[in-house]
Amino acid sequence: MIPGEYYISEGTIQANEDMPTRTVEVENTGDRPIQVGSHVHFFEANKMLRFNRQESYGFRLDIPSGTSIRFEPGDSKTVPLVRYGGNMAVYGFGGLVNGSLEQRYEDAKKLATQRGYREI
Repeated sequence: MIPGEYYISEGTIQANEDMPTRTVEVENTGDRPIQVGSHVHFFEANKMLRFNRQESYGFRLDIPSGTSIRFEPGDSKTVPLVRYGGNMAVYGFGGLVNGSLEQRYEDAKKLATQRGYREI
């Protein structure tokens, strides 16, 4: 083996296999481009994005790790989402949950409304 050498196996890698998924239609109502990364709790994505936040609670973008989707001002697009796994806890992002996804929805919804998020 040569240091740094890769051995690539045959076949296709299926990410997020057997995880619940859905799609949501998203519109950028702002006047600046918005980019959302692969691991952002989509419910907490930029408040200028208009989409069904209730449907996106507990989900993130179903795209490869380290990538993102960009929304230009006025753009609308349908994006794929995948349910969070593991211990179902989210910290950071918009600061709306900061704990268990299963126990914090009503508090997160109230905070999002107070902070001017679209479509709560």
